[in-house]
Amino acid sequence: MASRRALQIGGATVAVGTVYYLYSAGGNPKVAEKKLEHDMHAAGARLRGQDLSAGEAEKKGEVLAKEVGASLDRTVDSVRGEIRQADKVITAKMHEAGSKLDHLKDDAVKNAEAAYKDSSKELKQEVDQFDKTVTRKTAEAKTGIASWLGFGGK
Repeated sequence: MASRRALQIGGATVAVGTVYYLYSAGGNPKVAEKKLEHDMHAAGARLRGQDLSAGEAEKKGEVLAKEVGASLDRTVDSVRGEIRQADKVITAKMHEAGSKLDHLKDDAVKNAEAAYKDSSKELKQEVDQFDKTVTRKTAEAKTGIASWLGFGGK
């Protein structure tokens, strides 16, 4: 008889539970099933001691938020430091490149001036040589023509 009575109580409990979940889900059996699964999971968590009250969850959330915030602050500070270091390196490289460029420019100007002086000197020598040759040949030609015409002083 006891087993029959337990069976009746169990059946009534299941029927009442089914009606409760169907009613709370608005008659939709899929929603009722999801709500039942959620409640079963929550009951299991309570039995295992994993149930958190809203206050405990809020405290844990605040602690986690502080930890995440501190970690984020450290990361941002680290990135800023790396950016400052990279900026210093870039600035130094730019100054170095500028200095090298100035040095190359000065060398190019000196080389161009030296080449100009050398070529100017060579040009003057060639012009002087040409002028001497023309003067000499002109004098020789005058002497030759004068001798043909009988003006020669020989």
